[in-house]
Amino acid sequence: MKIDDVRRTAYSMPLTSPSYPKGPYRFFNREFFVITYRTDLAALEKVVPEPLKVLEPIVKYEFIRMPDSTGFGDYTETGQVIPVELNGVKGGYVHSMYLDDEAPIAGGRELWGFPKKLAKPSLRVESDTLVGTLHYGSVLVASATMGYKFEALDKAALHASLLGPNWVIKIIPHVDGTTRVCELVEYYLEDITVQEAWTGPGALGLFPHALADVAKLPVLEVISAAHFRTDLTLGLGKVAFDYLQE
Repeated sequence: MKIDDVRRTAYSMPLTSPSYPKGPYRFFNREFFVITYRTDLAALEKVVPEPLKVLEPIVKYEFIRMPDSTGFGDYTETGQVIPVELNGVKGGYVHSMYLDDEAPIAGGRELWGFPKKLAKPSLRVESDTLVGTLHYGSVLVASATMGYKFEALDKAALHASLLGPNWVIKIIPHVDGTTRVCELVEYYLEDITVQEAWTGPGALGLFPHALADVAKLPVLEVISAAHFRTDLTLGLGKVAFDYLQE
């Protein structure tokens, strides 16, 4: 392989057998289960990086079921998104992500900088209850429940809430172990269709784990629960702040 061939074809690792195809990445029938809860403000401020600003001690714990996506296939994901503000614009900071598929782990880390780790999330309906769980190995780390389709949500309002910016920190080490890339990346969900949206009584339990530390943002009060299905495109990102620039 010639040097020009490397330059022309390289976009993901491994070079000759990339872990995922080039985007854009479209998701069909993407299902969300989101528990919004109140947490400890001091705990939030320890994990939200400047220049993002914490607005209030609120966290959104999300389970996402993705049965049909271009390039990434069929997988389930869970994690925490923190409402924040950047330069007067409100959005969400993705604090943690746990999922069960290699391609979106590699693609999410390499392209955007999503904080993805391999684990065993699940989202399912048990009789009259929507159930989300996260196991890290054999250990239960998170358990969420919601009354199944108790009351319809306003789909237009939900659609509007999904259009705001989201931020992640992309970190790539140098070969000597120092930091080569450390950027705040901004991205958006695009071309969104909300198929259905529901709310109901919700509950969330987070349990301590050394390597899956979602419980470090403790649940003090559950504020709301939402369950909705969408079609959407995961937009590529842009650099909002470079931590290595003086």
